[in-house]
Amino acid sequence: MRRFLIIALLAILTATVACTNKKVNNPLADVNSKQPDKVLFDRAMDSLKHNRYDIARLSLQTLINTYPDSEYIARAKLALADSWYAEGSSAGLTQAEIEYKDFITFFPNMPEAAEAQYKIANIHFQEMEKPDRDYTHALRAEQEYRNMILQFPDSKLVPEAKQKLMEVQEVLAEREFRVARFYYLRQSYAASIARLKSVVDQYPLYSQADEALFLLGQCYEGEITAIRANPKANEVTKARAIEEFTKDASAAYDKILTRYPVMARAPDAKERLMALHQSVPKPTKAMVAQNRKEEESRHDPTVMDKVMSGLSKHPSTAEAARVGEPTLVDPQMVSATQVMREAAAAMGGKPQGAADTHSVSVETVKSGTPAPSEP
Repeated sequence: MRRFLIIALLAILTATVACTNKKVNNPLADVNSKQPDKVLFDRAMDSLKHNRYDIARLSLQTLINTYPDSEYIARAKLALADSWYAEGSSAGLTQAEIEYKDFITFFPNMPEAAEAQYKIANIHFQEMEKPDRDYTHALRAEQEYRNMILQFPDSKLVPEAKQKLMEVQEVLAEREFRVARFYYLRQSYAASIARLKSVVDQYPLYSQADEALFLLGQCYEGEITAIRANPKANEVTKARAIEEFTKDASAAYDKILTRYPVMARAPDAKERLMALHQSVPKPTKAMVAQNRKEEESRHDPTVMDKVMSGLSKHPSTAEAARVGEPTLVDPQMVSATQVMREAAAAMGGKPQGAADTHSVSVETVKSGTPAPSEP
């Protein structure tokens, strides 16, 4: 009988201990240190190390709420954001951005503020989608990387932020180029010209900058062809407009040869200049070297990279340049309305529209780039 009672008592004690181990203890329990805030912080760091994010956040929130004047308060707030960031879910990343912004608001002069801003940008970089899909996160990533670089120019993270920004701008440039090509194929030259000017002015490191410039020249040549086919315009007006559009087309082809001399469209640009009876510029040795360095810095995607990219909703940034400087401030944008006004001025003040109603036979850019589902 006595033996039975002992066994029963041991069983009860074992069950009690097991139940106790399953409970989430109050983070302040058993904190006997002279620095309880440090103990809480260390516990949180250990929990983060072992991916126990909920437990880590419980300790961090207790520290923040109980010891608002602690020397660990800044690191606790940053660690709280890091816990959501490391969790990686869409909801977690959204909460991480809120916590990082809160940290920057309270501690704008701490070195970690640059890290917080960098991670805000990374959140949108991770959520970025392909050029033919929603580009909200790409725009936000561009904005946040720019903020980081401009607000914290001395941070050691600036080189990484600049590279990420160039990758984001590659995606944004590709989107603009696809929209421009969409308009070009429908002979909506004013709309295409506006988009292409934005590409070449805003994203000079775009991997298809030469294609964008060549297509820009083709748009102007399309305008010339349409003007020549317009029976309503008098010869003086035609000559004036053709002269203006020839200058514009030549400027686009010139830039290929002087800024992107080693890229694929350089021979075509030279050929078009000769066909337009324009002088052919020669690039400087420095520009040839610079452009070659830019092209050599790009990564050629492997077959496996292309397969994986096709299965992912996220864009490939392999072709982004890895030398040079990203655009930190947008140049003045050109609208389709402005392009149409310039065309009207070239036609002697008459409204532009002929270019959209005539069939134009000009060379298109290389195939393989799908048109966007919507402009």
